[in-house]
Amino acid sequence: MEILVIGAILLFIFFYNNTIDKDKFIADNEKYLEVFREEDYNFLLYAKYGDEVDVDAVYMKRAMMAVVVFLVVLIFTLSSTGANVILNIVISLAVAVLVFKMQYRSLKSFYKKHLNEIDVMLPYYLKSLEILIQHYTVPVALGKSIPDAPDIFKPGLRRMIDRINSGDSSVDPYMEFANTYPVRDSMRMMRLLYRLGIGSQENKEERLMTFSRTVSSLQNKARETKYKARLDHMENQTMIMLVVTGVIVMFIILVSMMMIFSA
Repeated sequence: MEILVIGAILLFIFFYNNTIDKDKFIADNEKYLEVFREEDYNFLLYAKYGDEVDVDAVYMKRAMMAVVVFLVVLIFTLSSTGANVILNIVISLAVAVLVFKMQYRSLKSFYKKHLNEIDVMLPYYLKSLEILIQHYTVPVALGKSIPDAPDIFKPGLRRMIDRINSGDSSVDPYMEFANTYPVRDSMRMMRLLYRLGIGSQENKEERLMTFSRTVSSLQNKARETKYKARLDHMENQTMIMLVVTGVIVMFIILVSMMMIFSA
């Protein structure tokens, strides 16, 4: 245990003095840090920052921040107490985990706040894709749809097209996209899109009609959810106004009564 503590302290000192190249150290140990990445972390980053964000760089910066916090807290607690090494390590780990999870919780909070807005992106994107599919094959239509697709979906669409163009004719590229972007009905829609891309051209029109009806149904559901969210927000605002107005009226009545009794 003492060796572990001494090693952690030395590692911090080496980082601080630039004796060890921090970037090289991160690259060499990246696979170990990847174990702690949440399944929906990439999706949440794309949802908030769009397709320009470098998710790997952001995650590594987040992970290294937690490591540095662990080392700093460990050194601080050892210099302050110095008695129970195991307790100091537990405290340092707890603080490091808290720091590590802060960004993820912030991303989760953003997603929940904009849940309806993000969920409706897929049906509207698929509706525009449907028009392209009428004139092109599904892989070609997917490629042509990228410039006008929501930023959140662009990285996943590029990966899906790359896999399809490399010869993967299975449903896996579509399922990978659905897993990367777990918005409402993404699994079902990707399966329909895959089925639309296979089979003979003679049956394409029938499959396209099925796809179109499903997308229209999703759009209607998305609109209903959006309107309901607006209605709930308006009802909450109205209730707050009524409560505030009631409190003000009661306060004015109370002050008036006190003035009358004191006169």
